[in-house]
Amino acid sequence: MRILIAPDKFKGSLTAAEAAAAIAEGALRVYPEAVATQFPIADGGEGTLEAAVAAGFEERLNAVVGPILAPLGAAWAIHTSDDGKVTAVIETAQASGLADMEPTPANALRAHSYGCGQLIAAALDAGATEIVLGLGGSAMTDGGSGALRALGLKPLDSAGNVVPLGGGSLADVAALDTSGLDPRLAATTFRIAVDVRNPLYGTSGAAHVFAPQKGADADTVELLDAGLRNWASILREATGRDVNIPGAGAAGGFPASFLAFTGATLEGGFALVAGLTGLAGQLGEADLVITGEGSMDSQSLTGKAPIALADAARERGIPVIVVAGRILVTPEELAEHGVVAAAQLLDVAPSSQDAVAHAAKYLAWATSQVLEGA
Repeated sequence: MRILIAPDKFKGSLTAAEAAAAIAEGALRVYPEAVATQFPIADGGEGTLEAAVAAGFEERLNAVVGPILAPLGAAWAIHTSDDGKVTAVIETAQASGLADMEPTPANALRAHSYGCGQLIAAALDAGATEIVLGLGGSAMTDGGSGALRALGLKPLDSAGNVVPLGGGSLADVAALDTSGLDPRLAATTFRIAVDVRNPLYGTSGAAHVFAPQKGADADTVELLDAGLRNWASILREATGRDVNIPGAGAAGGFPASFLAFTGATLEGGFALVAGLTGLAGQLGEADLVITGEGSMDSQSLTGKAPIALADAARERGIPVIVVAGRILVTPEELAEHGVVAAAQLLDVAPSSQDAVAHAAKYLAWATSQVLEGA
């Protein structure tokens, strides 16, 4: 039997690679002669870098400016294909992540994406001609302005001074100095993994929907939204492009600047990562798929990585088993996506706290139990 073990991360307890290892341990207890291929997956957010590295990309580390100016080390990855194409994978969370910032109103205004731009510059220096940007877990609401500033753009106020970094300064931008913008951007393919449909600004935009998670109070949300509105206007004047489109509100509006100044495309996260890592080829060789994530809930059914994988397996006639930290959807709902059996860690752990603290042990155990009963 050829088993494809392809989980997403179990947020707060296991990375996708750690989850895959635990599931493989449990599967091989039941089917010791099986070929168990561990293949971490992601949906374009946090975990995308890990999935790329697991698929053969070379991980690199650069010192960058963090989301509120403190320096930090940020990982990214690069790969040269057989035809010579050099692809880099960058996650916003690595250089400009919420985990590196205390979520307060002041920080919500100050946070920026400059470090992401530094990683893009590093990728360009390494010869990348295609850059995949995974969004998620970001600290900023700056419309991607900080990233472009790291690449040579100068946003100016009405007096001709460069405005401070952060979304809180975007309302003061009156003009752009593009003379120093890295010319390599125009010749680089940017593929941005986006699964949300939020526009850049407005009541369903980046500030109103996502900034409260980053520490913004009601007044801060209004300031950030006004800044994004102004930023969109400035970008339109400079490039002729309307960036207030569905998906542009992801990661604090990060895609907006790249939609304006590059030929960037917005793509569904799972499909982008699956194509990047060669998941289709792995599926073609599998007799059984085991997938999972920390919480299998109603959001999972909207196309997050494990269910998207289950749908792809179902189309090929491959049965799917789900093992998750907790499952908040019905067996009937899972069955619609080709899932033939499912188990949750809460079924085998004595408490939810124990399930998180010893997730690998219980994940292996739950996998063995569900396979024995399937």
